[in-house]
Amino acid sequence: MADRHPGSATQNHRPQSRPNNPTAGSTLLRKLHEHAPNSTQLFGIMTFIVSGSILLLLTGITVTAIVLGLIFFAPLILISSPIWVPICTFLFIVTAGFLTMCGFGVAVVAGLSWTYRYFRGLNPPGSGRFDYARSRIYDTASHVKDYAREYGGYLQGRAKDAAPGA
Repeated sequence: MADRHPGSATQNHRPQSRPNNPTAGSTLLRKLHEHAPNSTQLFGIMTFIVSGSILLLLTGITVTAIVLGLIFFAPLILISSPIWVPICTFLFIVTAGFLTMCGFGVAVVAGLSWTYRYFRGLNPPGSGRFDYARSRIYDTASHVKDYAREYGGYLQGRAKDAAPGA
C-alpha cells in the first residue's frame, strides 16, 4: 500500500524501486519471512518427503521383483500350463456358480421378506406403487368386462356373419 505523508493528503507517493534501494530488499525479506513455514509445517513436509521416498523405493523394489520372478518362472509356467489352465477354469466355474447361487438366494430371501411384510400390513418400501399398479389393473379389467357385456352381442353377431357355420 502507498504511504501517505501528513503534508499531502490527496497525493500518494510510492517509492520507486532502484537496484540500490535498501528498502526493496528488506521488503522482500519481510514478505518471505511472513510466508515461511513454522516448525509444525516443516515437520509435516519432511515426514511427507521421507514417507513418499520410502514408498517410492518399495514400489520400485516390488516391480523389479515381479519382473525378475516372471523371467525366472516363465519356463515353469509354460511347462505346467496344461495343468493350470483346466484347474483355473474349473475353479472359475465353481466360484462363479457359487456366487450366482448366493446372489439368487439373497434375492429370493429379500422378495419373500418384502411379500411377508406387505401381507402383514407393514407397508414395505414400494408398496404404494404396487397398490397403485394393482388398482390400475383391476380398473382396466373391469372396464374391459363392462365393454364386453355392453357390446358382446354385437361382436358375436359379426363373428357369425363372417363364419356362417359357426
